[in-house]
Amino acid sequence: MRGAACLLALWLTALPAAAVEPDEVLADPALEARARELSRDLRCVVCRSENIDDSDSGIARDLRVLLRERLVAGDSNAEVMDFMVARYGEYVLLNPPARGANLVLWLAGPALLLLGGGGAVVYLRRRRGTEAVAALTPEEEHRLDEILRK
Repeated sequence: MRGAACLLALWLTALPAAAVEPDEVLADPALEARARELSRDLRCVVCRSENIDDSDSGIARDLRVLLRERLVAGDSNAEVMDFMVARYGEYVLLNPPARGANLVLWLAGPALLLLGGGGAVVYLRRRRGTEAVAALTPEEEHRLDEILRK
């Protein structure tokens, strides 16, 4: 019995943390489903790599409450996201659109990868062309034969 309790405790700790508190959950299941869907795309501005549903920070809670208030007020999904971006900037989006200044960030990684790969190819080709293998002198060949026979 004790082993089963330990396994259950380990399993529960392996589950992702959901920071949405019971007092935040909307009574309307359809609105709550929309809120959960939208919150997956909103970043906690403190945690940076977590969405607002997974974060325990105070600002994430405020964002969750604000999101649900906008949905209850009758905003569409697009209107809610536009409101959040207008208020907090595109940084609040986990996957910002690839346009404007964000386009530089989207393209920088692949561009640097291509530049690095191209530089490596050029370096290896130049290096291969400069390596000349000198033939062994007769004394070196004789010494090598002596070493190999021992």
